[in-house]
Amino acid sequence: MNLAAETDLKAPWLDAIKWNEDGLVPVITQDYLSGRVLTHAWLNKEALALAQQEGRAVYWSRSRAKLWRKGEESGFIQKLHATYLDCDGDTVCFMVEQIGGIACHTGRESCFYRKLEDEQWHNVDPVLKDPKAIYAK
Repeated sequence: MNLAAETDLKAPWLDAIKWNEDGLVPVITQDYLSGRVLTHAWLNKEALALAQQEGRAVYWSRSRAKLWRKGEESGFIQKLHATYLDCDGDTVCFMVEQIGGIACHTGRESCFYRKLEDEQWHNVDPVLKDPKAIYAK
């Protein structure tokens, strides 16, 4: 199934974005109620168009070189509430409802769980679910 054929990648709103040389743009994902930053990821045109079409976070995985629907393996999907573009047009922000409360593959609420204090990184968020249980196959 060719998703690009079903998705309008020539929509004018996609042209407002300054895609990098790899055809990507960074996306910050935040909880739509608390504003907490959950993740940083990447989008290509198809991922962004599909996210808008499906109402859920869809990213481009650079390590796997493929589309990645958040929660496709873990079940912890991100329901899309709003999408913003920054003033320079080079960063997107998704405002989402994090289903299940876990956004990070480490089993935490946010990927940003390490805080710099006294020149050392400290884990400040608990693991809510063991990653081995999340990704057991």
